[in-house]
Amino acid sequence: MAAVRSFSAAHPGDPEPGDLIEIFRPAYQHWALYLGDGYIINVTPVDEGPPATFASAKSVFSRKARVRMQLLKDVVGNDTYHINNKYDGTYAPLPVEEIIQRAECLIDQEVSYDLLGNNCEHFVTLLRYGEGVSDQANRAISAIGFVTAAAGAFSLLGLLQSRSRERQY
Repeated sequence: MAAVRSFSAAHPGDPEPGDLIEIFRPAYQHWALYLGDGYIINVTPVDEGPPATFASAKSVFSRKARVRMQLLKDVVGNDTYHINNKYDGTYAPLPVEEIIQRAECLIDQEVSYDLLGNNCEHFVTLLRYGEGVSDQANRAISAIGFVTAAAGAFSLLGLLQSRSRERQY
């Protein structure tokens, strides 16, 4: 496995058309697909302008997104990114020409967005592999499931303790 290298707007690395770009924001990762010549395609909140990123709180609750073609350096800003085709071992990438053609057909389209079921990672993996997947969403769903199970266990424990106390009196 190749070493993962971080890049920035000042040191862009050498992404190839069709590569997945994982951008490291302060609290999450944003995903884009590299088109070539310094451009990426990604989803942004519908009501934000061209330099938009999913950095605002409103984007987390947004149900719609706009597909935008933007310069990688503008989207990355002061953050870092990796070229991350991590699913290549699980899913066969589509031919690059097909990936780019599929991506270009969506530019400026409004698409549905859901943080857990249809986010920026789902969007770009659907373009690259024909399958929308997101480890980031799966981790969040697992965490929510754990918290829900733990809360249920504590509620049940409290109910059992209260019934036990009622029997003692």
